[in-house]
Amino acid sequence: MRLDARIASLNDRHAALEQRIFQEDLRPKPDGETLARLKREKLRLKEEMERLRASQPH
Repeated sequence: MRLDARIASLNDRHAALEQRIFQEDLRPKPDGETLARLKREKLRLKEEMERLRASQPH
């Protein structure tokens, strides 16, 4: 997979996680464990995207 395509895929997953976090927050009693897991995964994806962008030739 090309680097640009990989970054785009990670970005899509990041946006989907953001939406899931938003939806969980809307629940009357949000699940703290679920929110923490989703936020950790979102952060991991963001860090991976940043790492890949930094490794791209300019």
